[in-house]
Amino acid sequence: MPAIEILGLEKTYKVGFWRKRSKCALSPLHLTVEDGEIFGFLGPNGAGKTTTLKLLMGLVFPTAGSARLLGRDWTDPEVKAQIGFLPEQPYFYDHLTAHELLNYYAQLSGVVAKERSRRVEATLQRVGLPEVKGVQLRKFSKGMLQRVGIAQAILHDPKLVFFDEPMSGLDPMGRREVRDLMEQLKHDGKTVFFSTHILSDAEALCDRVAIIHKGELRGIGAVADLTSSVQGKVEVIWEGTHVPPSMKALGAECHVTGDTVRAVIDESQQDAAIDALRRERLRLIAITPMRTSLEAYFVEKLRRVETTAGGKL
Repeated sequence: MPAIEILGLEKTYKVGFWRKRSKCALSPLHLTVEDGEIFGFLGPNGAGKTTTLKLLMGLVFPTAGSARLLGRDWTDPEVKAQIGFLPEQPYFYDHLTAHELLNYYAQLSGVVAKERSRRVEATLQRVGLPEVKGVQLRKFSKGMLQRVGIAQAILHDPKLVFFDEPMSGLDPMGRREVRDLMEQLKHDGKTVFFSTHILSDAEALCDRVAIIHKGELRGIGAVADLTSSVQGKVEVIWEGTHVPPSMKALGAECHVTGDTVRAVIDESQQDAAIDALRRERLRLIAITPMRTSLEAYFVEKLRRVETTAGGKL
């Protein structure tokens, strides 16, 4: 059973001084997310990612379409109890401590009183904030507030978690910890749906991703498929800064980086390249198939859209 089924969700706003002009924030969206997967929702700022999440949360109403969450209608109150949500810009009461805030959310989420304190302590430990549980939130950095937001989203042990830009404001160590947390949620059988424009995080985490741009779905698939090998190309890396003429004769595209050389050649020239390095007594480090990055796929999709739009004009 899919965890999320988006069935033609659409959102159009009335804009302008007299609200007479319509602006499409989300074209009819059809999307399915399987149970137990980490799904990345990618797109530039203003693409429609947050609008989609707000629609699924019931924070705004759709112009058309519907959805099913965990096999039930998205408006079912029992479904809401099984969902965790981190908005893009969460706001918390400044004068509460982290422990007080989470205890408050635990009560709202229906966590029983005898379990509440233990659950709050465990969640603070999980997001790396046990030492500052008694500090008021007004003294927290942006990254620390982001961790508190993640904590409130997973505090009640939901089956489905929505994160809107969860890496926002985090340093590299914090981003790594959040990625580890998402992987642990998946290991625990949860489904994680998160929006981001940090493509390296999506490539490292996601089972599948969808790309949205200007309110329209532009591409979807497994990360492994979208970053498949570039047909017939390999990268040869060797130690040193010397590029033998024989390598250039093979048509290699060579780049010296530090004390190594990286060369991209046709797969058919791989054996000849190894022989050339052996003759020059150069130490081979690695030979790897060339792969398209998720960033390259993302940029190409958006570039095609802009080219098509330009052609219509």
